[in-house]
Amino acid sequence: MKGLDPGKSLTCQKAPAMNEFRFLMRNHRVVRSLTLCLHLVIFLPIMAQRNTPSVTSILKIYDLESRSSTVVMEADFRLEAPNWTPDGEYLVYNSEGHLFKIPVAGGEAEMINTGFADQCNNDHLLSPDGSMIALSHRTAEDNRSRIYVVPFEGGDPVLITPMAPSFLHGWSPDGDRLAYCAEREGNYDVYTIPAMGGVEKRLTHADGLDDGPEYSRDGQHIYFNSIRTGTMEIWRMKTDGSELQQLTDDPYHNWFPHPSPDGEKIVFLSYEPDVEGHPPYKQVTLRVMPASGGKERVLLHLFGGQGTINVPSWSPDSKKFAYVEYFLEG
Repeated sequence: MKGLDPGKSLTCQKAPAMNEFRFLMRNHRVVRSLTLCLHLVIFLPIMAQRNTPSVTSILKIYDLESRSSTVVMEADFRLEAPNWTPDGEYLVYNSEGHLFKIPVAGGEAEMINTGFADQCNNDHLLSPDGSMIALSHRTAEDNRSRIYVVPFEGGDPVLITPMAPSFLHGWSPDGDRLAYCAEREGNYDVYTIPAMGGVEKRLTHADGLDDGPEYSRDGQHIYFNSIRTGTMEIWRMKTDGSELQQLTDDPYHNWFPHPSPDGEKIVFLSYEPDVEGHPPYKQVTLRVMPASGGKERVLLHLFGGQGTINVPSWSPDSKKFAYVEYFLEG
């Protein structure tokens, strides 16, 4: 056979060609693998983006007399936790770390100048006279929530709670104290502190989470939600932490009690029994009950949860309250 060295076997003569073939095949598989990886690098983020639900937030006002809701604002991004200003003119909400105000009748939203506090969460409320706004801001040094006070017209934040985490919920009717949930030594309890800063006072001592403290408008009670009985229920106590009274007792997990300005009722949010914590994007119910306890009445079923009604949102005349409903697409 032409080209064969008679001193070598046929197998040996074919080896260089076979090795080249195997080399090409191995490299072909490598190329295919690299190509597949490249496609994954390029297309997985696009696929993930396509599969990430987009949220629509609808800021609404519920009228207890007509039992109907009206839309104040609709947005294709997340907004949360509306307050009603004491003068009845504006709603205040948070979105993407900032606070905004919008006329109750709808219109253009305006960002509130909170200075360096640009990581605000859904814990914010106005002073009784409407001149100041208190907020929880996630600080840069340790990414933990602390409470600050800022003029409602805008200005530099003043630190109120050096200890963290602290999550704001209530302002006393006389303007003197703030009520908040705080984690200290591994347990979450209700605390109060002078509104301009000072020494904090612990009011609850149960294991587990006590959250959402808010003052009654007569300044005699603080309402809050607690897991101390195994399910999250609504409680109230005297402002010194005494005379605890459980107001709800049902299979639902009940959060964020808000007493009305007239002192007659509270509105709160209820999760289904299988839901843990207070996550967003769940089927929830808004209910109302007498301020001293009694039979609950269902107002709304909606898709919401975290962000829907975290903060005081009653109108000054106690006839309406604001809330946020969500829709997901994708």
